[in-house]
Amino acid sequence: MDQLQIGISIPQLVADGAFDPAGLRAYLARAEALGFDSAWTMEQVLGTASFLGPIETLSYASACTERLRLGCVVFVSTLHGPVHLAKSLSTLDQLSRGRLEVGVGTGGRGRMFTAFAVDPASLVARFTEGVRLMKALWTEPEITFDGRFWRLDAAAMEPKPFQKPHPPIWFGANHPAALSRAVRHGDGFFGAGSTTTARFAEQVSIVRDALAEAGRDPAGFRIAKRIYVTVDDDAERARRRMAAALVEVYGDFGTTLGPVAVTGPPDACAQGVREAVEAGAELVLLNPLVDEAEQMERLAAEVVPRLS
Repeated sequence: MDQLQIGISIPQLVADGAFDPAGLRAYLARAEALGFDSAWTMEQVLGTASFLGPIETLSYASACTERLRLGCVVFVSTLHGPVHLAKSLSTLDQLSRGRLEVGVGTGGRGRMFTAFAVDPASLVARFTEGVRLMKALWTEPEITFDGRFWRLDAAAMEPKPFQKPHPPIWFGANHPAALSRAVRHGDGFFGAGSTTTARFAEQVSIVRDALAEAGRDPAGFRIAKRIYVTVDDDAERARRRMAAALVEVYGDFGTTLGPVAVTGPPDACAQGVREAVEAGAELVLLNPLVDEAEQMERLAAEVVPRLS
């Protein structure tokens, strides 16, 4: 297996009027200096949490960095028009000089699809067709596409992404059928932060079986895991802070997510991350939800060195 890749989250929880441009620039510069391989956003369009949008945040990050790969896990791509999303992501890949990673997912059936004029009954079909259309827009000089949801006749989209044939496409997935779709249509599987390591291990097994059945080389399909983490020498305080942060991000669902997080002193956090690696993660996205700059320093100095 290739060397373990370590990603860090980009802070997006920002109260109205509280965005600190210099602070985010400094955070991203420090992430590069500390040797993180990638930096990632997530998408939450509707909700009480004050979340910055991923494409805009990644565009800002692109201008502030030179080496870090930049991604979102995941765009709930069923809620986007694939033509507009493909254009935005192609532009972002050009602006970053080929450093973009693209995560996509259906978002599940619990979302307010009526706000996006999307019929939840056609969720999977719409998702799969949208991914197919984005790939066509990114790779074909002239696009004729006769789909159920979208039709194009001799259309064109330029520029194509900087990366050829297109940026890596990660699938967020949970159900076995969705994991199989990831193998059929994607370049990697990204385990959710809201999933326990035990569940992630089961998903990895399903993915590996699907790769074997499809005759795909596992070396060409990457596996990753988002890990919510709080490093604190006071283990109980770490648990309390993480619990509150998960509720802020996920609402009432967050009250059930205590088991997914890795918290406590550096040794305990390193052990939690190692368990995800042993379960199959080749890339781990470390995602502190409080005191992000301070947490990034502690992760780099006290947790990451314990992983080797």
